[in-house]
Amino acid sequence: MSMKEAYVKKLQAQLDEWNAEIDKLKAKADSAQADAKVAYDTQINKVKAEQVEAQKKLNELQQASETAWEDLKTGIEIAWDNLESATKKAWSRFD
Repeated sequence: MSMKEAYVKKLQAQLDEWNAEIDKLKAKADSAQADAKVAYDTQINKVKAEQVEAQKKLNELQQASETAWEDLKTGIEIAWDNLESATKKAWSRFD
């Protein structure tokens, strides 16, 4: 397995984990009172937007050549940090 393939596999696993977290947030929001549900939905939408961006960056990485993928790592790491931060922030508002 190449370094790129290993990196993509690691990122996909993390993205899958965050997708599961988003599903948990949605379930929690669905069981909330109406006024809280609106606030929760707003947070979930922010997380989902970051998730879409992270998925887009992962797709770019997968399409990159073996020599060019290293150049994409910085953008991907920023997208990952943003998604992680948004997920943590959303969970903190749900507690």
